[in-house]
Amino acid sequence: MDVASLKPWFERFGDQTPQLINMYGITETTVHVSYRPITLATRRTPPVRLARRFPTCRGTCWMLISIRSPRACSGELHIGHAGLARGYHNRAALTAERFVPDPFSNDGGRLYRTGDLARYRAGGMIDYAGRIDH
Repeated sequence: MDVASLKPWFERFGDQTPQLINMYGITETTVHVSYRPITLATRRTPPVRLARRFPTCRGTCWMLISIRSPRACSGELHIGHAGLARGYHNRAALTAERFVPDPFSNDGGRLYRTGDLARYRAGGMIDYAGRIDH
């Protein structure tokens, strides 16, 4: 989202109603897994901040080599929660590549490798840092 493109919105509506919400999600995670209200103050921060995850979602930034990344580093965003897809229909190899075991799960949970780079920020915020394939 281009921050400059938000200027007309805030000139017309300010911080009141209707509220502008930035959401992040992908089909494999059954759509939205994080949200962030955008205000006059927050629009000055990077528009690629994904925000906090929904309470039902487990999300962790990992390095491509599956080593948990320090908070200041970017790593591949892995997402897991109850609504995670089972995999790709008739595409076992791709399913095995993208849906990986959750090392923090005691019940055989899985994580989806999004292909998105992200980093943790203070207060549980997650910043989007681009794509692995770009």
